[in-house]
Amino acid sequence: MRIRHLPDYLVNQIAAGEVIERPSAAVKELVENAIDAGARQIEVDLRDGGKSLIRVRDNGSGMTREELAACIERHATSKLPDDDLVNIRHLGFRGEALPSIGAVSRLSITSKHKDEDTGWTLGVEGGKKKEPVPAPHPQGSTVEVKDLFYATPARLKFLKTDKAEYAAVKDMLSRIAMAHPDITFKLTHNGANSLSLNATGERQARLAAVLGKDFGDNCVPIEAQREYVHVTGYAGLPSFDKGTAQYQFLFVNGRPVRDRLLLGCIRAAYSDLMSRDRHPIAALYIDVPPEEVDVNVHPAKAEVRFRDSALVRGAIVSALKHALLEGGQTTSSTISAFALSSFKPHSAAPALPLSRSAYSSRAYGAGMAERMAQPYAPLMEPIPSARAELHTVPQTVSYPLGAPRAQLHENYIIAQTEDGMMIIDQHAAHERLVYERFKAQLADGGIATQGLLIPEIIDMSDTRSNALLDKADLFRRLGLEIEAFGQGSIAVRSVPAILSGKADTVKLVNDIADELEDQESSTLLEEKMNAVLATMACHGSVRSGRRLSIEEMNALLRQMEETENSGHCNHGRPTYISLSLKDIEKLFHRR
Repeated sequence: MRIRHLPDYLVNQIAAGEVIERPSAAVKELVENAIDAGARQIEVDLRDGGKSLIRVRDNGSGMTREELAACIERHATSKLPDDDLVNIRHLGFRGEALPSIGAVSRLSITSKHKDEDTGWTLGVEGGKKKEPVPAPHPQGSTVEVKDLFYATPARLKFLKTDKAEYAAVKDMLSRIAMAHPDITFKLTHNGANSLSLNATGERQARLAAVLGKDFGDNCVPIEAQREYVHVTGYAGLPSFDKGTAQYQFLFVNGRPVRDRLLLGCIRAAYSDLMSRDRHPIAALYIDVPPEEVDVNVHPAKAEVRFRDSALVRGAIVSALKHALLEGGQTTSSTISAFALSSFKPHSAAPALPLSRSAYSSRAYGAGMAERMAQPYAPLMEPIPSARAELHTVPQTVSYPLGAPRAQLHENYIIAQTEDGMMIIDQHAAHERLVYERFKAQLADGGIATQGLLIPEIIDMSDTRSNALLDKADLFRRLGLEIEAFGQGSIAVRSVPAILSGKADTVKLVNDIADELEDQESSTLLEEKMNAVLATMACHGSVRSGRRLSIEEMNALLRQMEETENSGHCNHGRPTYISLSLKDIEKLFHRR
């Protein structure tokens, strides 16, 4: 077959398939053009999810007649004054969006330049252009896209329902609004107001308006600089999590992106603070010199490529970890609110019959002595062992986590604070303490080991054992020494000293093998090490169902106050819930 040049309308239709794959992509291009034009108010109106109508109005600088006629030509743009594709300082720069949209829809553009007395309008239908004619219009531009993809019915068949397409537009517009809090955004769908964000100029206020007040109350600020990489934004507390990663918002030089490198940075920063099936909420703004990032690697500009990706990754992970460390002893306020909402008054409930023996001081004293007499080998000093005699209950409630008063269901510690009470999960709290001790030992050169008199032989499949043996050097640093023992078996020669005699070695090794199988293809060495440490910490912690003395409870609380990230266990669960006296009094109608 002979090579031939394709007609312009077909070239534009092909380009539309790359750049404009659905209504949200068209809205994104038009809104970015409005921002580049200096608009401070942008209104988007949709019909049928954007399939029937997309209308974008702005109060930007507008276009002259000549500029209006040129804007619908391929590769015509005002964004590259120096013909420099490296030094990109605008959101849109390809010059493909308007001609691509015009090739697959009925497009009309009306605009008035700030320095002209009248406005102009022109239309494009299925790629056929009309001449500009005078039209009344205030300063700025209005772009109408009717019957998107009518000229390419095959593309139209692949669009989703009106609700799904509308949701995609709203999500996209919300992301752009997060990056530009100095601009007012409004969205209507089928005549109903859907989104209204007034310009505030304050990033946190804009994020709270989009993500909800709870995010504003349960996030920590981020501000860090490493060489030329500037990282700012807000990150949600580990206990303020979601079931998907769709609440992670990333911006590079003001451009919303969905970049795998950047998403991986967020995952790495939260790796030892959150369970793998939960995801944090974060809004990160990365600013670098334009020449250090390539924004031209994706037709829709959704991905970027950094000249020094290792520097950027290190800056982001470090910034996140530092911010989370400062807020590590704080748990989400939504947890306390949920706890309070779970309390229900029972004014008409009959009294429960109780035997007189339940109030017997002898029975109480005997039970207390029996509880205190139970042996408890401390897993982590300086938690003291229990004594047979009764202890004096600490009276000082000025500590951040208060003074322990009781233990419920052999798992939850009740502590009194100056202005309320705390409910502490003893297993989750001690798990974090053990985990941080493991990390400290690892940083000092390796985790202390305890050799086994008789090696523990564990049978498993050959592929599973080979996966473990391949990481033998890593495990040795973690205090776990393993070696091959025939086909499909391994021998455990030593375990971390902190776990000696307190953990089921077979279960521990099998749990570690599960971690490796689950993470082998996607996580870095540090994340694998953290996952293994988390598993070991879980095995070495005070278990649920373990009765603790008052002294043991008090020592646990004091260590939590001195330990990094003690507000969450290494699976992301909160270690305590705080209830204020004011809220408790409201439950009893005292306020």
